[in-house]
Amino acid sequence: MTTPFVPDDFIVPDGLIHDHFILQMLEPSITELDYQAVMSSRVNLRTIFAENDEWPADDMTLADNLNDLITHEKEFMARAAFAYTVLNTDKTKCIGCIYIEPSNRDNTDTEVYYWLSNDKQHLFNEFEETLKSWLKEKWPFNNIAYPGRSVSWQQWGSRSHSHE
Repeated sequence: MTTPFVPDDFIVPDGLIHDHFILQMLEPSITELDYQAVMSSRVNLRTIFAENDEWPADDMTLADNLNDLITHEKEFMARAAFAYTVLNTDKTKCIGCIYIEPSNRDNTDTEVYYWLSNDKQHLFNEFEETLKSWLKEKWPFNNIAYPGRSVSWQQWGSRSHSHE
């Protein structure tokens, strides 16, 4: 029997409200906002997740994005992985995403991937600090890995990641 990603009695956070952004479950109702953020940041996203990564493809469609968000919502509801959209405070623009996924690495509970859109990089340090505090305070993980961030892709083994 495999250990569940989070304990059965753990109440998964709905999100987070911050002075400069809001986190909420990544799901189909924000497909267009998410698509705009992903496609406008695609060159940068390919360098964030892994060298030579092909996501998002230049020809990714709105329908492709919708399918990705349906998958993320299903994973969230099944408690298998947790993806959050990062929205501006009035929820009119997607400015990034967070992916909290189980890890199959020894001594690592979870792998966390995140990005902010190109036009919101001025918020990055504050966003990253807030995210790490939120994960430490509100989630049941002891050993969080941040591949491509606190550990380089080369050190991590350039293992591909399904962030789509």
